[in-house]
Amino acid sequence: MSLRGAMRLTKYTHSCVRLERPGAGTLVIDPGIWSEARALHGADAILVTHEHADHVDVLRLKGLGAPVYAPKGADFGGLLDVIEVEPGEEFSAAGFPVTAHGGRHARIYGDLPDCANLGYLIDERLYHPGDSLHVPDKPVETLLVPVQASWLRTSEAIDFVRAIGPERAYGIHDAQINERGLQSVNGWLGEEAGGCYSWVPPGAVSPCSER
Repeated sequence: MSLRGAMRLTKYTHSCVRLERPGAGTLVIDPGIWSEARALHGADAILVTHEHADHVDVLRLKGLGAPVYAPKGADFGGLLDVIEVEPGEEFSAAGFPVTAHGGRHARIYGDLPDCANLGYLIDERLYHPGDSLHVPDKPVETLLVPVQASWLRTSEAIDFVRAIGPERAYGIHDAQINERGLQSVNGWLGEEAGGCYSWVPPGAVSPCSER
């Protein structure tokens, strides 16, 4: 059940975001090796979408002392204890209701093996897809949309936003693209994704919901 109330999102480098709301704790999603350490200060729980290092800094999380939720079958080299999550599962993390969607990482190339990947719908309104363009079967108010990856075309990112139709969409997964490339991708998304898209720099705070 959603616990409605204004929710604050702080974006950090690449795919890491921090969620806070009065009456709940602090929830951090995908704190990878490129993300700022301050993203985890005071975190009550961590969601990890998949095992790749740009989404999970295993050594940093190992000493954190907060519960870490991750897809069942994810390989962290035996270094990190996690609470395993399966697609369709509903649970609570840091006081936020969470449902898990999808199941597999987007195909990168040919028959190269993929890995387990979950998208997380938090509080029935904010969706973080990890490295996938899986469309959940529930409405999404705030969408976090990957903007650059080896597995992604800009047209696919645009179609992903259009398919979900959120009230607002923020760009993530952007640490490997230079300023000119980022300006181009953001321009395309801003023009073609239905007017809901914006990009915020690392450290910026944006609303997830006004109510």
